[in-house]
Amino acid sequence: MGDTNYISGVVKVLETPIQGVTKNNIQVVKFRAQFPQFRNNAMVHLSFWGNLGKGIVDYYNRNDYMLIEGYISLRDKTKGQKTNNKSKKVEITVLRAYPFLLNGQIPKK
Repeated sequence: MGDTNYISGVVKVLETPIQGVTKNNIQVVKFRAQFPQFRNNAMVHLSFWGNLGKGIVDYYNRNDYMLIEGYISLRDKTKGQKTNNKSKKVEITVLRAYPFLLNGQIPKK
């Protein structure tokens, strides 16, 4: 049957990627993106770990498009508090990312 929470699609970067480090000294990059192919422009939170995150910070900016593959999950918006279903956010842990060029655009770097 395969992995039911594995997703791939084209996303538009909504904000500048934010770089951080975990307690175990592992680099993580997070930012918000949207699926432009959906009518209601569903917004998701993307997480990139390790060397993939470094490449994302170096080459992607706001309003760029990328093709991603990864695992989708629902997370609480607030940590440590009881929440209802309306305060959940969709997060994708990205395993692969590829540039998606529109109309023959050439990357800046």
